[in-house]
Amino acid sequence: MLKHFDEKREDLAPYGLTCEVWRPNVMRRADRHNEIEINYLPEGSITYLIHDKKIHVEKGSFVVFWALLPHQIVDYEGDAPYFVITIPFGLISQWNMSKSFLDLLFKGRIQMFETVQNLHITTALFKQWVLDLESKLPYLNEVCALEIQAYLKRLMFQKSTNDEIELKMELPPMNLVEQMAIFIAQNFTKPIKVTDVSRAVGIHSDYANAIFKKAFDVSLSHYLIQQRVLYVQRKLTITMDPITSIAYEAGFNSISRFNASFLKFVGITPREYRKLIQTDR
Repeated sequence: MLKHFDEKREDLAPYGLTCEVWRPNVMRRADRHNEIEINYLPEGSITYLIHDKKIHVEKGSFVVFWALLPHQIVDYEGDAPYFVITIPFGLISQWNMSKSFLDLLFKGRIQMFETVQNLHITTALFKQWVLDLESKLPYLNEVCALEIQAYLKRLMFQKSTNDEIELKMELPPMNLVEQMAIFIAQNFTKPIKVTDVSRAVGIHSDYANAIFKKAFDVSLSHYLIQQRVLYVQRKLTITMDPITSIAYEAGFNSISRFNASFLKFVGITPREYRKLIQTDR
């Protein structure tokens, strides 16, 4: 099913790791979410307004940007569908990407590239990612993450086709909630607490909790633990490292609390989860 922008969706609501087929349409308002977004156009073209710049994306091109920047489609040619990938900030920070590439993105500079392969091959690859991620199978999710990571690294070896955008684009000021989400994404594997998050943005922890929950509908502690559990799930999927080691690596300082948190978020124990993943394979 072709996706389209939901104008009623909450500002900053996350998409998660996705690869979807979208129908081009003029957006009446901008979207924002704290993820890296990749658009790939096998046909047609679209024109984005990203922050205060118009970006024209042609057939066979990729545009990569930090979606915290307000972005909306203001024009398009043809009605051919295009692909949209979203990558959570916490995930891409673990991918060992080029520091210069990430610095450009997180400074709000738009990256545009030509496809690195034949259009038919690239399109087939993206279609496979759509099917695999729609399956919701954890091991396929992890495979897609690894393949998307590799493809993005291939793009990094190419020179961006729009230096002017890279040089002139500036990130609008981030609000406190965005700053807290980024701090957690960068530091959740450390033994940080809610007070550390609030202190990082210079506000009282009670106020930090209140505004964060209003924006994300979960408390800071819930969001912090969730990021750690997601990290553990990924490690259980792709490694045979001891569960205890993974728990400490993810930022948990108590195995009993780790086990309780994992059971709460996933519904089964870490050992049962790993066994289930291996059985699915």
